[in-house]
Amino acid sequence: MLVVGALVFAAPALATPQQAGVQVALRALGLYDGPIDGEVGPLTRAAIAAAQRRAGLDPTGVITTRTRKALGPLGGPLFGTRPIQPGDFGLDVSALQFLLARDGLYGAALDGYMGPHLEQAVRRFQRRAHLTVDGVAGPATLAALVHRPAQRVQPTELYVVQPGDSLIGIATHFGIGLESLARANKLDPSRTLLIGTKLDLPVDVTPVEGSGVALGATPGAVRTLLDTWSGRLGVSPRLVRALAWMESGYQPDVVSDVGARGVLQVLPETRQWVELVLLGHPVPNTVDGDIEVGVLYLRHLLQQFDGDTTLALGAWYQGAAAVRQFGLYEVTKPFVADVLALEERM
Repeated sequence: MLVVGALVFAAPALATPQQAGVQVALRALGLYDGPIDGEVGPLTRAAIAAAQRRAGLDPTGVITTRTRKALGPLGGPLFGTRPIQPGDFGLDVSALQFLLARDGLYGAALDGYMGPHLEQAVRRFQRRAHLTVDGVAGPATLAALVHRPAQRVQPTELYVVQPGDSLIGIATHFGIGLESLARANKLDPSRTLLIGTKLDLPVDVTPVEGSGVALGATPGAVRTLLDTWSGRLGVSPRLVRALAWMESGYQPDVVSDVGARGVLQVLPETRQWVELVLLGHPVPNTVDGDIEVGVLYLRHLLQQFDGDTTLALGAWYQGAAAVRQFGLYEVTKPFVADVLALEERM
């Protein structure tokens, strides 16, 4: 099969899906808070070196096979080495998300997990490219994504800066390189954005309408809130981080097809139950409040299943009653396994 850009080099290089996949893995580990743009700049090189130091490797800032292994389950497999199917997890899935977001077909979490949103995006691309529409990113689909005709990027769309926005957040949301966005608008990335500023955006990277990626809360800020609430409520921070990553990629405004919301993707009815039964009062509809509700519910499930993390995660995914009656559904098992694999690294 097709393998694109097997290594990430420390020298400036053309953006590649492999490099975007590495950025997603570094973000999951809390080492990178920049845009997922596939460009290896100073922030990415510093994050790579930090990951290498953490793993006891020489901090060269260059991705090698050993470095990717140190990144855990999001460090492989490389993009193009397997067909990507619903339920798959890894670096190649992150790269696929990056490519489809670049084309304006995908706007949900960049988290390395092929859930329903990504499958739908693959189908949209397959229809556009006149390929077999099966929702599986096989060799023909991957080749068409990588070798699509180059497009001239012209700033023809406008975005108006909102309270809480940052240039990095906007660049990440729209899949634009931070330096490219700053250059197009003659801005200094280190300076504060003024509310109401009109920014020129490339038309070919506008996200899917209603994708709901948060512009005001960076992944680093979300991770801090996750750690704060896990500490207050006595739940493993690693478990909370891993679950939040699988649910939203640390993106607070993601909304699922069934209405689950927030970093931990809590259903409205679950939130109402937590507020009424576990807390006895309503919680603000903020990132902080959403995380509090999610961690409280996870703690409740862990208590219900006597601390059995596998069963608690299964209950989170399919419901506690179903776990007690039927055990884990087949569709639940990969989700639980991926969260547990992430927990070991986060």
